[in-house]
Amino acid sequence: MNYSNQTGSPSSFKKRNYRPAIIAISIVLIGAIGVLSGLPGAENFTAFDITILPLLNAIFNSFTFLFLVAALIAILKKNVTVHRRFIYAAFCTTALFLVTYVAYHYLAESTPYGGSGFMAGFYYFILFSHIVLAAVIVPLALTSVARAWNMENARHRKIARWTMPIWLYVSLTGVLVYILISPYY
Repeated sequence: MNYSNQTGSPSSFKKRNYRPAIIAISIVLIGAIGVLSGLPGAENFTAFDITILPLLNAIFNSFTFLFLVAALIAILKKNVTVHRRFIYAAFCTTALFLVTYVAYHYLAESTPYGGSGFMAGFYYFILFSHIVLAAVIVPLALTSVARAWNMENARHRKIARWTMPIWLYVSLTGVLVYILISPYY
């Protein structure tokens, strides 16, 4: 998409209605993850050690966080092209995260946190806020990119002011959740 025309759209440009796709993708992703959280996991799966998948989740979340920070720096410097590339990179690592997350939760039961006291309270606060905001970020991120694609720059900036910090929080707390629960896998 050509972003060189920041003030108006060319006469040949046609805005698209991404709302139905955003709603459908959000419902399918959030619904699938919700269903998977209640499943017992696959029995007798021995093809590989599935505890590698949460590590991959954390790695993908780390890259998402770094790409988002780079995208934020780029847009603060008014470099739209670099910003766009880092946002696409963040979407790619988020998609890879979703694949490994869904695979793990399909194959394994949820791992209970084994800590107690302050650390348990801290873990569950981080986990709960992470889960809620991860569900919120799906339609927010998709809407943000759709507005950019439609060259609705003012509306894109307005929603991105919410999307960016929430997505940064979700990707960072995803890594933190892994660090806190990894001794119990």
